[in-house]
Parts: sequence; C-alpha cells; structure tokens
Amino acid sequence: MRNAAMILGVIAGLVGMIVGFFGYGFVELVDRYGEIEGLAEQVENRQLIKTASLLAPLLAIAGGAMAHARALVAGVLLLISAAGMYYAFGFGVFTMFPIAFAGVAGLLGIAAGKPDEPKAHF
Repeated sequence: MRNAAMILGVIAGLVGMIVGFFGYGFVELVDRYGEIEGLAEQVENRQLIKTASLLAPLLAIAGGAMAHARALVAGVLLLISAAGMYYAFGFGVFTMFPIAFAGVAGLLGIAAGKPDEPKAHF
C-alpha cells in the first residue's frame, strides 16, 4: 500500500503541477492584459487559485515522497492536496485524475496501518 500511495501521490502532484501552471498563468494573463468579454474573464478569488496552484501539487508530491517512512502523515497530506485541488479548481476533465489519484493515495497511506516495518502509526 505504501508503494501505491507513493506512486499515485507523485503522479497526482506532477499532473496537478500542470493544472497549477495553467491556473496561475490564466490569473496572471487576465491581470496583465485585462478581461475579454465572454472569453477570458477574471476568476472570483484570484489568491485562492494562485495559492492552490502552488500548494496542492506540492503537498501531493511531498505526501507521495514520504509514503514509505510516514504513511499516516503522507496520507493526510495527500487528502489535503486532493481537497485543495477540488476546492480551487473543481472537478473537471483536467482535474479528475490528480484529484482521484491524490485521494486514493491518501486513503492507501492512512490504511497502511500494519506495514512490514515495525513503525505502525496506530
């Protein structure tokens, strides 16, 4: 379970980075060049999009990277990442895989209660 959490978490973070690049870039593009009626209108909460574009993929990659050593903490980070991506970007064609991968990885990390190593977290 720890290996699956690690792989899914890192993949979620990498795909989430692509979503984050476009989200952050869109906010900056509209800030710099202005809105185009019906085509490019500014989002309601710019700071939320900018913050989630950085933090959600970062938490997913960090959670995936630490899944072997501390599965419970990794699972919590991955679930926070999935919730952050869902809250900021919604569930759509480009966000469904990073949200789903981070969510499943988070559940697997939390479920890894009796690992092969003597460091169980509950």
